[in-house]
Amino acid sequence: MRFEFDNAFLRELPGDGEIGPRLRQVEGACWSCVEPTPVAAPEVVAWSDEMAATFGLAETDMRSERFARTFGGNALLEGMQPWAANYGGHQFGVWAGQLGDGRAISLGETLDARGQRWELQLKGAGPTPYSRGADGRAVLRSSIREFLCSEAMHHLGVPTTRALCLIETGEAVVRDMFYDGHPREEPGAIVCRVAPSFIRFGSFELPYARNDVALLRQLVDFTIRRDFPQLRGEGEPLYADWFAEVCERTARLLAQWMRVGFVHGVMNTDNMSILGLTIDYGPYGWIDDYDPDWTPNTTDAVRRRYRFGQQPNVAWWNLTRLASALSPLFADVSPLQAGLGRYVTAWEAADRANVAAKLGLAQARDEDMVLRDGLHAWMREAQADMTLTWRALVDFQPDAPSPGLLAGVCYDEHSRQAAEPVLRDWLERYAARLREDPLPPDQRRNRMRLANPRYVLRNYLAQEAIDRAEQGDYARVRELLDVMRHPYDDQPGRERFAGKRPDWAKQRAGCSMLSCSS
Repeated sequence: MRFEFDNAFLRELPGDGEIGPRLRQVEGACWSCVEPTPVAAPEVVAWSDEMAATFGLAETDMRSERFARTFGGNALLEGMQPWAANYGGHQFGVWAGQLGDGRAISLGETLDARGQRWELQLKGAGPTPYSRGADGRAVLRSSIREFLCSEAMHHLGVPTTRALCLIETGEAVVRDMFYDGHPREEPGAIVCRVAPSFIRFGSFELPYARNDVALLRQLVDFTIRRDFPQLRGEGEPLYADWFAEVCERTARLLAQWMRVGFVHGVMNTDNMSILGLTIDYGPYGWIDDYDPDWTPNTTDAVRRRYRFGQQPNVAWWNLTRLASALSPLFADVSPLQAGLGRYVTAWEAADRANVAAKLGLAQARDEDMVLRDGLHAWMREAQADMTLTWRALVDFQPDAPSPGLLAGVCYDEHSRQAAEPVLRDWLERYAARLREDPLPPDQRRNRMRLANPRYVLRNYLAQEAIDRAEQGDYARVRELLDVMRHPYDDQPGRERFAGKRPDWAKQRAGCSMLSCSS
């Protein structure tokens, strides 16, 4: 087990003069040195074969005591220089000041065999200067959710941070899951998540809020140099091109979330990746019965700021906060406004491309966007499952547009029957549109199959795996990981993982809504 480390973040950016996890305000620095806190009995209980192969790790490596000790936070390899990053952010629309990595500790930046840079980060590895009075640990339930969803999103084709492994610590962690005064002990765990960079919108907001323009410029220059090497130039033109690139990546990311029915749940600016990756898997969720107003986050249950249908608008708002943070680097704001305009253009193009793919069309015209909205309206009225509805349309025959194809996708029979006239009308319009589209039937179906997944990581599936894992049985975690490796393929014998949410899961914690507790 050998890693080649090149810790550019530490080498090229200023750090905190104090070492250790004492809580403090850290000024003029992007990071603080802090080592993981050892755990009692680290055990690797699951890992990503793909990410292990990326680092040249064999199964024997993953099962070794040395690996468990290293990625459980009990030992360091040569070249590792652990740190926690310093950043701020807007949380639920309000500036929160300094936040930072409160439970995440990065071990180092490693280069794989292709020269790709990966930051190795342990989530749940103990307190840092940014823990804000918390213990820096993570519980098993949230760790399983992050581990599984990181890999599931990757295989869905959604830009995301990845997960190398899931480690049980052998220690209990006390959490009040619902913040209702009933804390209890839960098993602790650590996820090793990996990404080319964990820099966030909030990384730039903090020096801006402190009027530290020199640090802001240094961080921007570093980020472009390390993470956007394809960009050329200097000064304002370079900064403008970079901001526009961030806006476009964010737009494409949000389009992918909306395509597969993913709801992030906590789209604070400190949870927005500068690379356009899905980052920080907290109380996320997957749309079951289609409802654009649904959010999985109990903290957001009243305002629903981060509800499913609002996500593209929230991303734009977050980009306006990033633009404000970058404004000291520009003589006027017009380049930043142009970048925000690029977000809108990129979002509309990506959304249109999704509609064409999901409906099986050569290209989406304006009337096709209206057609998609009509389907969504029926789905909401009929309480239809989003994933199952879109996947069923793969088998739609335009010469026989029968509503029977969608008979089994609804959660309420009365709602389905009441909305059937709307569906019949929609299917007729869709059939007429397909008959004039140039794509051959086989090509249309394959295009739709690759845009409309059969399997997504529904909350109840993750909760079933968590329930078993808390009893020491990780078989379902590993099975789910394997199912989600092929989300667009039919997998004989695994049909239950593609079914509707069962009735028992509609109101159960972990299946309907989740708290930020982890």
